[in-house]
Amino acid sequence: MRVLITRPEREATALATALVQRGHAPVIAPLFTVQVLSPPSDFAAALGAAQAVLLTSANGARALADAAEQRSKPVLAVGDTTAGTAEGLGFTSVTSAGGDAAALAELARQKLDPAKGPLIHVSGVDVAGDLSGALEADGFEVQRFALYEAREADTLPAAAAEGLRRGTLDVATFFSPRAAASFARLVEAAGLADACRAVAAIAISPAAARPLEGLPFRSVQAAANPTRQGVLDEIDRLPPAVVKGPSAMSDTPSATPTLLPPAAEPAAPVIVKRGLGVVGAFIAGLIAAVVVLAAALLSLPYWPQEARALWQGPTPAPAPAVAATPAPAPVMDTAALDAAKHEFSVRLDDLEKRVRAVATTAAQADRGSTTDPAVAELRGKVEVLERRPAANEETDKNVAALKTEIAGLRTAIGDAAEKAKADASALSNGEQKALAAARASAVIGIAARLSAALDSGLPFATDLGLLAPLVKDDAKLGEIVTGLQPQAAGGVVSRTRLAQDFPAVAKAALADDLADDSFGERLLGKLKGLVSLRRVGDDVAGDSVEAKLARAEAALNAGDVAKAVALVKSLPPQTNKATAAWLARADAHLAAQRAVDQLAAHAVALLGSSNPAAAKPQ
Repeated sequence: MRVLITRPEREATALATALVQRGHAPVIAPLFTVQVLSPPSDFAAALGAAQAVLLTSANGARALADAAEQRSKPVLAVGDTTAGTAEGLGFTSVTSAGGDAAALAELARQKLDPAKGPLIHVSGVDVAGDLSGALEADGFEVQRFALYEAREADTLPAAAAEGLRRGTLDVATFFSPRAAASFARLVEAAGLADACRAVAAIAISPAAARPLEGLPFRSVQAAANPTRQGVLDEIDRLPPAVVKGPSAMSDTPSATPTLLPPAAEPAAPVIVKRGLGVVGAFIAGLIAAVVVLAAALLSLPYWPQEARALWQGPTPAPAPAVAATPAPAPVMDTAALDAAKHEFSVRLDDLEKRVRAVATTAAQADRGSTTDPAVAELRGKVEVLERRPAANEETDKNVAALKTEIAGLRTAIGDAAEKAKADASALSNGEQKALAAARASAVIGIAARLSAALDSGLPFATDLGLLAPLVKDDAKLGEIVTGLQPQAAGGVVSRTRLAQDFPAVAKAALADDLADDSFGERLLGKLKGLVSLRRVGDDVAGDSVEAKLARAEAALNAGDVAKAVALVKSLPPQTNKATAAWLARADAHLAAQRAVDQLAAHAVALLGSSNPAAAKPQ
C-alpha cells in the first residue's frame, strides 16, 4: 500500500523505514517543521530542583538534550519512540508509559511522590490534553517549558496533493489532533476533499481522528494502542479491498482481490534509509554478542567479588581492585550532645549570676564608709556634743577622744574596702576565664553537630542557630557563621552520596571522551551502555581519562573528596558536560567542610586562651 506520512521529517523517516520493512511504499509529506527554541533563564534552576522530567514527544527529548547538559535526571516518556529517542541522546534513567498522555500521568502517579519535588514537562508551544492539570489534581507541582515549536505548512505539501489528485494513495496517517486538523484545512483549501474517498485514514488516537470526520475518507480508524506500533498494526489490519493502483479496476467480479501494478507515472519518489535487514541484524547481533563475551572475559579480574563468584563457581578468587563500598556516615549521639548543650547553658547562667553578685559586693564596699551603722552612730554623738555649749575641759577631752575613734574606724573601713575590691577583681578574672572556657566548649560541641550534618547530608540551620548567642564580640566566629548560612537550610550532599553518584558520572565522562560520529564508536557506546566496563583503583597509572576517573573514585572511597575533585577538574573539556553537576555538589561539600573545620580550630584556640597555664609546658 502507498501510505501518506504527515509527520515532521525526522519522525517521518523513522516511520517510513518501518513501513518499507513491512512491504509498503511511504509517501512523506510533512505538515510541520520543528524549530527548537532557546530555554528560558529559569529553566536550569527548575530542572535542578525537579525530581523528574515528563516528555510527550520525541521532539521534546531532542529539545531537552539541546537545552541541558544533565543526563541523569529521571525521564518519564509518553511512549516507546520518545523513550528510545531520549535513551539515544544519552539520558540514563528513562521509563516509557507505552501509551498517551493519560498513561504518562498514571505512570507518574505510580513512580513519583508529590512530596519529593516538582515535575518538569518539556513540550512544544502547542500541546494536546492537560497533563499538568491531571497531575496537579493529585498534589504534584508541574511546570511546563515549551522548548520547541511545530510550525504548520501554509499549503498542502506537493507529495500529498499529487497523490490525492492522481488517486495513488491508499492510507493516510495522523499522529496528533493538530496534524489532522491542519490536513483537513489544507485539503479543503486545495479543493481535494473528494479525492479522499478512496483513502483510509489511520489516527493514533480518537482525539486525532475527530478532526477528520468532515472529510469523505473511505474509513477513519483510531489505533487500539496510541503508539507508532499501534498505527502500523492498524495499517496491517486494513482489508485487501483498500489495496489498489492508479489504473481502473476490472468490472469483472473476482473471488480474490487483486493487487494491480503501479501506474506508469507514480507519485513523487521517496528516499528511505533502509535498515540492516533480518540477516544483517542477525550478523550484527552475533558480532555484538562475541564482542560482549570477549570483553567480559578480559575484564574478569576487575569484576566485583560477588560477580566473579557467580561466574567461576564456589571457588574463592583473589579480591580485585574495585571500588569499595563507602563506609556509613558516622552516627552522632544526639542525646549526649543535647545534654552537654543544656549543661553549658546552665553553667553560663550561673557564672553570669556570680559575676553580678561580686560586682554588687564591690559596689557596696565602695560605699561602706558612709553606710556603716557604727560610724553613723558615732557621727551623731559628735554632732550632739558639738552643738552643746563648751561646759568644761572634760567635755572637750571626750569630744577629742570620739574624733580619734572615728578617724580610726574610717581608716579600718577604708582598708577593708580596698581588700574587698582586690578580692572582687581576682574573683571576676577567674569567673571570666571560666565563662570563656564554657563558650569554647559549647562551640566545640556545635562544630561536632555540624560535622555530623555534613556527613549525613541533612540541613543544619538549627545547629548553626545555636551559635547566634556566641557571635557577639567575636568577628572570626561571625565570619564562619556567615559563610555557612547559604547551605544551612538545604544542607550539602554527603561524601557517601558523592561516592555513590560518581560511577554514573565517570561512565558519562568516559563516553563523552570517546564519542564521535563513526559507526564503530556508536557501536562501542551501545556496548558500554550494556556492559559498563571501567578500571577502578588507586593504582591505575597514566593521564588518560579512565585512569584519572579510577584514581578519583578510589580517593572518594577513601574519604578524600578534595583529591577526587582535583582529578575530575583536570579532565579534558569534552567531559565537562558529564561532570559539571557533580563538581558543583562536591565543591559545596568541601566549602562547608572547610568552614566547619575552621570553626573547630577557632573553638580550640578559645579554649587555650581561657587557660593559658594549661598551654605552658610543665
